Amino acid sequence: MKKVLLILAVCTALFSVTAFIAKPADDGWVALFDGKTLTNWKVGDHAATFSVQDGTIAVHGETAHLFYDGPIQQHQFKNFEFKADVMTYPGSNSGIYFHTDFQQGGWPAKGYEVQVNNSHTDWRRTGSLYGIQDVKEVYVKDNEWYTEYIKVVGKKVTIKINDKTVVEYTEPENLKREGGDSLRRISSGTFALQGHDPKSEVHFKNIMVKVLPE
Repeated sequence: MKKVLLILAVCTALFSVTAFIAKPADDGWVALFDGKTLTNWKVGDHAATFSVQDGTIAVHGETAHLFYDGPIQQHQFKNFEFKADVMTYPGSNSGIYFHTDFQQGGWPAKGYEVQVNNSHTDWRRTGSLYGIQDVKEVYVKDNEWYTEYIKVVGKKVTIKINDKTVVEYTEPENLKREGGDSLRRISSGTFALQGHDPKSEVHFKNIMVKVLPE
């Protein structure tokens, strides 16, 4: 009997995960985070930086990065729309990477970072395409939920904060970057959330993606 119950429990769990990943909305948006677990997400060093709290991914701890590693698009996105609801606390710093790949530790070498920072000492504020096209203005406040949106089509990146466009960047066809920045370019890859430092606390929820045609 115990064995039967165990099999049923496993089947139920598998069905729940399958149901979660298999039902994009009619408009094409699909959730990457189930609001309950870190299923389909992967972190290397300092995994304790990430936890699930009250339906959010809470980021608070040592430098670490949480990568989407699930079955949607086999976690390889090229053209897409991405959005997440974000709340920062005073002095916090974080980021959302795209076109990146899993790393065990360190700062992701591949892809671009979109900044999450309203009051950290780093002057690059929320919405910046970090180090590429930076935003100095503060458009949202700490302790309040806002929506961060990223769209990539071809070589063009659009970033919005609460529906306000703050960055429009088109990567040059003849782009040349060297050294540690050589992989900072449009390609394809997954998303990652950044844990910046132990003094930073940021929460993410309603993490969604819409795959666009290539």
